[in-house]
Amino acid sequence: MYALARSLLFRLDAETAHGIALRGLDVGHRLGLASLLVGQRIDDPVELMGLRFPNRVGLAAGLDKNADHLDALGALGFGFVEVGTVTPKPQPGNPRPRLFRLPEAGAIINRMGFNNAGVDHLVERVKASRYDGVIGINIGKNLTTPVERAVDDYLACLEKVHAHAHYIAVNVSSPNTPGLRDLQFGDHLDALLGALREAGSRLDSESGRRVPLAVKIAPDMQSEEVALVARSIADNGIDAVIATNTTVSREGVAGRRYADEAGGLSGRPVFEASNAILRELRHHLPTLPIIGVGGIDSGTAAVAKREAGADLVQLYSGFIYRGPALVAECARALQAVAMGEAVRQDVGREESP
Repeated sequence: MYALARSLLFRLDAETAHGIALRGLDVGHRLGLASLLVGQRIDDPVELMGLRFPNRVGLAAGLDKNADHLDALGALGFGFVEVGTVTPKPQPGNPRPRLFRLPEAGAIINRMGFNNAGVDHLVERVKASRYDGVIGINIGKNLTTPVERAVDDYLACLEKVHAHAHYIAVNVSSPNTPGLRDLQFGDHLDALLGALREAGSRLDSESGRRVPLAVKIAPDMQSEEVALVARSIADNGIDAVIATNTTVSREGVAGRRYADEAGGLSGRPVFEASNAILRELRHHLPTLPIIGVGGIDSGTAAVAKREAGADLVQLYSGFIYRGPALVAECARALQAVAMGEAVRQDVGREESP
């Protein structure tokens, strides 16, 4: 069913197809047809960040920027759904066209530019949703906000989404907002994370519920840069890291149609680069929860992401190309890994003196 829908949608420009597909999912959900797309939901619970995830497969931020489709997407078997990136004020993003498919490479290039309806709209949509799973809300800064004032935007979003998120993701790694990636390093990152941790702890205390903070980083870093980011994450008491965002590299797609378009590249070509960052992070942060994202288009790829150091995984481009069947395939593959780990632990306990 999805293959037929995709063949029709892929005849349209990518952003138009994206909107139609989401509206179609909404209609299907209201008609109770989600089970036809999903099949059996995979139950593989895991506790991380003080949260219970029904399975280890989530939807990455960017697909539902405004939480307008949360109920429909949540019915597709995901263990968690991350919405956003959202900014304090509504903004249109970059001019169209700004989304490009590279199907031969299983890739997408986007330069959306944090187009969204603003944090107030997103909060109202989350409040109206009936989705009862884990919700992550991804926050960023407005284009017009100078980098030196970026912390104000993140704090404004944090204040408004705290009561409605199970975790909050801090996006400092999109390549489509000028200067944003500067926030990943050194004093900029320490100042931002320190301010967010202080405000988050205050809100946790006032509300009586702890909302974990995660940081989403880029794949375009050297080993020494990853080490510095990891140290800042640890020093500021951040609860998790999401690795990785899109890449500015064109390795793996050079010479293909749209390869020279500006923007972040996602999908299969970023798989190895994101895994390399995962391994580095796991080395520096051996116990911190890591959400692995980038190039997962099969259950085998999800397992490889887990072996690289991810505790949870997220889908985006692979989901566009493979559809809802990919969710169950990845969840089932990761469930098998978890069961194997449990058996080995049981055997080890039985064999210990």
